[in-house]
Amino acid sequence: MNWDSYIKGFKNYLKLERSLSGNSVEAYEDDIRKLFSFFEFSKQDVSPLHVKLAQLQAFSQWIHELGMSPRSHARVLSGIKAFFKYLLLENLIQDNPSILLDTPKLGRKLPSVLSVEEINRILAAIDLSKTGGERNKAMIETLYSSGLRVSELVGLRLSNLFLDTGFLKITGKGNKERLVPIGDEAMQQVLRYTQEVRTHQPVAAGNEDFVFLNHRGKKLSRVMVFTLIKDLAKLAGVKKKISPHTFRHSFATHLIEGGADLRAVQEMLGHESITTTEIYTHLDREYLRETISRFHPLSSKK
Repeated sequence: MNWDSYIKGFKNYLKLERSLSGNSVEAYEDDIRKLFSFFEFSKQDVSPLHVKLAQLQAFSQWIHELGMSPRSHARVLSGIKAFFKYLLLENLIQDNPSILLDTPKLGRKLPSVLSVEEINRILAAIDLSKTGGERNKAMIETLYSSGLRVSELVGLRLSNLFLDTGFLKITGKGNKERLVPIGDEAMQQVLRYTQEVRTHQPVAAGNEDFVFLNHRGKKLSRVMVFTLIKDLAKLAGVKKKISPHTFRHSFATHLIEGGADLRAVQEMLGHESITTTEIYTHLDREYLRETISRFHPLSSKK
């Protein structure tokens, strides 16, 4: 199968006929590369001209299970649909397999949140005597302590650790940098891993500055972190469906429930808009009803 030639034609179509910017064209290409990676991962030798709806549905399920947000999920599927529409316009295919492909609903669904007790159980499930144990604990502690995205965790660099002052320099979405505090326990665990474990393992060329490495001395993949967390949740007896993002949700929720300022949490999470952060202010409905009953001027209880 020769995906590259069809992707090249698609990119030319986006540039010349739809006049899209370079960044937009790259985003569309990345969507198609994800589909190609899915076929490689599942060992399916499929040409773009012979893709079926059932295979696209399996791909959609695959990226959902990787923990992609509904908005990102929908955007990827939009790119996939544009690709097959292009193939149809060019008379390269007779039927568009993506027409009946459902996209995720984009409602403001409240994220799954772990309790402090559940997080402690997950941390306790890590076997520190095994290879990777100290690293895994440092990763989980950092996710929860600093509210990082999984891409920010795997891309964290030694040169961006300012542990003497208790901060991490994070490169987030759009290559925007922010300083994020790290808690004492997480900081001590990162120091333990970097000073007592990482220094004794070989490091592959080009990976010298990444904090978290696999057994081959290379930067960790996002998929490996997802798999690790699912396995730990199972060992800890946590029944909730969780991902690395669950620790980010828990970080934000626990801070706000504890009285933290919403703007401060927004800054730490790297949210562009305060409305994105406000999803974590899911107060108990009984409390809200009681507040109205007590303080609204037309309440019958006043």
